[in-house]
Amino acid sequence: MKRKNPRGGLAIIIVSALALEAISCLMYFTSRAAIRHEAEQRAKTELRRAELEIDVHAIEMETAAKALALLAEKHINQPDSIFAATRLAVSTLRANTSMAVAFVPNYFPKQGKFFEVCSSRFSEDSIYTRQIGSAEHDYTQMEWYQNGFVHDSCWWCEPYLDDSGSKTYVVSCSCPVRDHNGQVVAVVCIDMSLDALKNLSDYLQVYQNSYYSIRSGTGVEIVPAPDTIPGRKYNIFGEDVDATGWRLEIIIPEEELFRDLNHVGRIVGLLMLLGLAMLVLILWYAGRNNKRLIESTARNQSIENELNIARKIQMAMLPTRFPPFPDYTNLNAYGEVIPAKEVGGDLFDFYIRENKLFFCVGDVSGKGVPASIVMAMTRSIFRSFSSYLNSPAQIVTQMNDSLSGEGNDQSMFVTLFLGVLDLSTGELRYCNAGHNSPLVIGHLSLVNLNCVPNLPLGVLSGFEYQEQETKLEVGDTLFLYTDGLTEAENSAHELFGEQRMGERLSVIGERSPREIIEAMQKAVNEFVGDAEQSDDLTMFAIRLLDKSNIKKQKSKMEEGHFSLVMRNDIQQIPTLAEWIEMIGLPQELNMPINLALEEAVSNVMLYAYPGKSGQVLVECDKSDKLVFTITDSGVPFDPTQQEDPDVTQSAEDRPIGGLGIFLVRQIMDDIRYERKDNKNILTLTKKL
Repeated sequence: MKRKNPRGGLAIIIVSALALEAISCLMYFTSRAAIRHEAEQRAKTELRRAELEIDVHAIEMETAAKALALLAEKHINQPDSIFAATRLAVSTLRANTSMAVAFVPNYFPKQGKFFEVCSSRFSEDSIYTRQIGSAEHDYTQMEWYQNGFVHDSCWWCEPYLDDSGSKTYVVSCSCPVRDHNGQVVAVVCIDMSLDALKNLSDYLQVYQNSYYSIRSGTGVEIVPAPDTIPGRKYNIFGEDVDATGWRLEIIIPEEELFRDLNHVGRIVGLLMLLGLAMLVLILWYAGRNNKRLIESTARNQSIENELNIARKIQMAMLPTRFPPFPDYTNLNAYGEVIPAKEVGGDLFDFYIRENKLFFCVGDVSGKGVPASIVMAMTRSIFRSFSSYLNSPAQIVTQMNDSLSGEGNDQSMFVTLFLGVLDLSTGELRYCNAGHNSPLVIGHLSLVNLNCVPNLPLGVLSGFEYQEQETKLEVGDTLFLYTDGLTEAENSAHELFGEQRMGERLSVIGERSPREIIEAMQKAVNEFVGDAEQSDDLTMFAIRLLDKSNIKKQKSKMEEGHFSLVMRNDIQQIPTLAEWIEMIGLPQELNMPINLALEEAVSNVMLYAYPGKSGQVLVECDKSDKLVFTITDSGVPFDPTQQEDPDVTQSAEDRPIGGLGIFLVRQIMDDIRYERKDNKNILTLTKKL
């Protein structure tokens, strides 16, 4: 018998060992690169969050400093009024801080050489106001005071210990105060406590043993990082704060970053000693499964996060404030959308223009993300066309042409009921595009509204829709719904059905819209039981309470300045509506102003920062008119140079684009653009 050559087996073992070692090294360094990339992305995300929080806080404090400077200039020769002004300014801020007005020496001889009025808030109900200027506290030597004579606007100084005002380490924002001759006679100072920056650790301490630091523009440490250990490697990620010029840095020890990876490496090394064949098999399976698991987990997490964001955005598009129109005491309405998945295709929307309620209820074919996209498009074009068209048939025709274009590759369609209710007469004009007919709940009666079905939107471009009309009497309630109500299934696959819906509505009787919808939702839940919701469910009810002596009360108009800082992220658009509501506009202006600002800010986000991040500042000055200023530091772009589209053309004949700025021109009284200091400044004016 021939003896087996041991060298052949050894060569196989050596080759296998070398191959395994090479694979192990490749996997190790690939994993290192992936972990470091993930850490970098995570650090950048948290740095941007922290930067935004500091920006918002800094802008709020700069705004307060400017406001106090204006008050001081108004009472420049009334030293007693300065006390009240600083106290008032401090009370408007959310954070506990100190504000002071320091005058040039001997400006008020009776008050002494040094006159500095300071108000400090130590709690929500505790504000301490006093004069702290003295020879011992010579504020003229302070950096913040000297900045007021050098810079024309707000300026942030280096950190220092404030032993007279805030009694802690602070950075101060200063703003000059001028007399009637334009001379700087005082400096406003507002303190930001460095203790207030400690809560940033929730964002910036991305790993258990990581550190963070904040430095001023000149390198002075505001939040110092611990001393590093010689010979130890660190990964440092940084971001600049636009408002203050500070530098944020996250410092992660390399051993902390790769702790888990190194632990796995040691385990793999021990397994290699147990046997080459077994280790190759285990590593092959483990590597393949681990990669799949990581990719699957990341993919699922990404999808879940995106769906959650999409759901929030979608719900923000729908009306959420009920009762919706406090100024219209003759009208009550309530609606609710319950998606079957994270996002859905049902919608309802309404608003008042020229004493007429424009409203719609729709249902997009299909479910999930595609349906939600079409839903958002439908809601947007409803708002766009109904802002200048009054006929329901014309509005539905334009919407149908827009949804039937080349962009509808999936052949999705929308059933829609659209109505225009005259609040002074009760006259209802409506157009039904293949949707369920609404019901009219009257006194001891329940009838289906007679509807010509027409075709759903998006099926056939150029279809001529028929318009109908009826009249609602005082006390009548119009109940609209989608087929998610009648087609709700229980565990036995029985449908809720129109008959059961009618019976429940008859029992409910003449209640408020909210009570009707809540009672119907309860009835559906009891019928369905534990069965999974199979379709999106939407209900919307409108009740006419009165038709005489309609008077709209003007919203309380208080003059002031408002500002909002937004990231270059289209997902932040819904925050505009909340900000506009905070300003306190008359009810009839909320919707058109919101529409105009959405279009203008969306334009900035689409064109100002191509392929990179940035910020958009939206400001409002409110007096006898509204002046909105939208500022960005992106590439030059003048939207006012776009020509108005021909709205008389059909959607398929009209060129793409231009409708947004056209709507802004229709809503606003004046729109102007200028490029100043490397910034785009778009000013929109609306007379009150």
